[in-house]
Amino acid sequence: MGFLLGFIDVRDEVQRQAFTIIDQNRDGIISKDDLRDVLASMGQLNVKNEELEAMVKEASGPINFTVFLTMFGEKLKGADPEDVIVSAFKVLDPDATGFIKKDFLQELLTTQCDRFSAEEMKNLWAAFPPDVAGNVDYKQICYVITHGEEKEE
Repeated sequence: MGFLLGFIDVRDEVQRQAFTIIDQNRDGIISKDDLRDVLASMGQLNVKNEELEAMVKEASGPINFTVFLTMFGEKLKGADPEDVIVSAFKVLDPDATGFIKKDFLQELLTTQCDRFSAEEMKNLWAAFPPDVAGNVDYKQICYVITHGEEKEE
């Protein structure tokens, strides 16, 4: 379960960083001007005022960090995150076996994007040990990430 706690910590940090990036004027509230500025920094220069107002009105009041987290959580519930995560893993599983080789997954997680540390890899393998052939059940990982507990077999 150390892997899951690490995942939750990483997710919380990512959400905090996302909020900080969007809150361009650093006043603790995401406003239309903040949204306009962050969208402009991403190359979207001609966003209509009505679109910005609609984004801000999705919240019941000023968008502070707590409201942002609530909105973020509601958006995740509206989609099917488990299917999205499984689909991402399926790209790495061209034969649709439901498994990925441990060595391949470890190489990806330790060399790409937000790289896993040796301790995080140790926690991952403790929570999701590969089978005797070195295969990792990625559907089980996806289930635990989205539901927080292991499926009963």
